[in-house]
Amino acid sequence: MELVDGSNNAFERLNVTEEHDGARLDHYITAVLPERSRSQIQRLIRDSHVRLNQKHVRASHAVHLGDLVEIETPVAAPATPAAEALPLTILYDDPDLVVVNKPPGMVVHPAAGHESGTLVNALLHHVADLSGIGGERRPGIVHRLDRGTSGVMVVAKHDTAHAELSRQFADREVEKEYVALVWGLLNTGRRIDAPLGRDPANRQKMSTRARRARTAVTRVTGTERLRGLTLATLAIATGRQHQIRVHLNSIGHPVVGDAVYGGLRRHLAADHRILATLERPFLHAYRLVFSHPRDGRRVEFRADVPDDLQRVLDTLRAWRDQRDQRDLA
Repeated sequence: MELVDGSNNAFERLNVTEEHDGARLDHYITAVLPERSRSQIQRLIRDSHVRLNQKHVRASHAVHLGDLVEIETPVAAPATPAAEALPLTILYDDPDLVVVNKPPGMVVHPAAGHESGTLVNALLHHVADLSGIGGERRPGIVHRLDRGTSGVMVVAKHDTAHAELSRQFADREVEKEYVALVWGLLNTGRRIDAPLGRDPANRQKMSTRARRARTAVTRVTGTERLRGLTLATLAIATGRQHQIRVHLNSIGHPVVGDAVYGGLRRHLAADHRILATLERPFLHAYRLVFSHPRDGRRVEFRADVPDDLQRVLDTLRAWRDQRDQRDLA
């Protein structure tokens, strides 16, 4: 029986019969709803739109005779994102590409749960000649930053620029540097070479313990000590999802403020209390270098550390300097 709620999302309720007893959840749904692809079903399960006996379970969970399976299918979103007059700092703009300073808290492109308020929505308002290359929902997008990460991003304006920039990212010809505040004392020169993939225990996270992993390398190019903390500059050749956050946590130096990868602390020392004001991980993409797709010249763009992170840094440095002066007295 199919029901529709007030949000227009479609609901289907299925009772497991004897012939499917013991089958995987995703295999069962695909068998009884052949019009749905297994990848679509797995995505619905992963995004918590499927319940087995009132509980969210993994796609591999076995179903049994008499079990109740409930499937919620979110209402389809418009294929083309709408332009929105959102604040956006444009660092550079020419007929081939645009370079922006993505603000923290902004998702890069529309997806389930984030149909508006994204960087793409802002770009469609601020950039008149942005083409649809990259897909209708990701026009011009050749790389991404996590929602909580601010900083420099390049966006292509046409097919040729998109293809060339994508090639440079794939061939690791793009220089990407970040600033991160981490727990503990991290040393300049540290190299983290650990393949990344989906966390086997939580598909929403990435992990260095994944069964299927892809190469990922992060290098620590500079450090500043801040009494129990380190302000680090980090370079990445690869650009895996959550790469810096996972890598730093894997070596015991999680990014401050990162609730997903071990960066929150319940009890803060007096000189660390400013950290409680952070509403996101302390991570900023401050430098991006690539070859211009039109003439091959090397171009570099930088974005200053934003105000929310700079206030934290100023306070931490003041505390450190005061403590150092007292220690010398």
